[in-house]
Amino acid sequence: GPPRAEKTMTEGRMPPVPETTSKTVSRKRQQTRQRLLDAALTAFADDGFGRTTVERVCEEAGFTRGAFYSNFTSLDELFLVAWEQKSTELVQGLRAAFDAEPPDAGIPVAEALAQVLDHVPADSEWHRVSLEFTAHALRNPELRQVVAAREAAIIGAILPIVTQLLERAGRTVTDPEALGHALVAIHDGTLAQCLLEPDDEAPWVRRRELFLHVLLSYTTEESPT
Repeated sequence: GPPRAEKTMTEGRMPPVPETTSKTVSRKRQQTRQRLLDAALTAFADDGFGRTTVERVCEEAGFTRGAFYSNFTSLDELFLVAWEQKSTELVQGLRAAFDAEPPDAGIPVAEALAQVLDHVPADSEWHRVSLEFTAHALRNPELRQVVAAREAAIIGAILPIVTQLLERAGRTVTDPEALGHALVAIHDGTLAQCLLEPDDEAPWVRRRELFLHVLLSYTTEESPT
């Protein structure tokens, strides 16, 4: 039979992949995952989350089922990855905007709110997909816990930015957790109303007014020193 010296020397393991090859494979895998994510969001938006199949996503992306399952275990996992990606982009966008142009001290709360809302996308496709997934998660106790944890993480990432901005406006947050949940509830609920009547300015005005009311309700004016 063939000599066994090589296997003994490497203890049955494959030699390490050269660094450049490893980076190429990693980059290619990353591109594959992103194509699947983009294709899935298109399919979810067009067909609805509950009606979309793995085969539909693969057809949209131009990949096989094998490519899908080598990257994701299910459509649920794929959506959660997409959600995390969207959330990261939002938080990074807000942070970059405020780092680039820090608001002046004493900025009115309404103006501070406008600065935040200017960097919160009103994405109709993503909103309806996320609403469908939330309904789907409510039917699955384990998935419901995962979604609740992800939402808490998003609130935890955004709240320091909002708190910092409110401090520039001379306001102190009295109940951060309650404020975070209230802001998410307002965003989700009012955005649905705005998107139902996209050409009507009134829902957008009411949305800003409700945000402002809640910000003032969960903060107190700092005493001058």
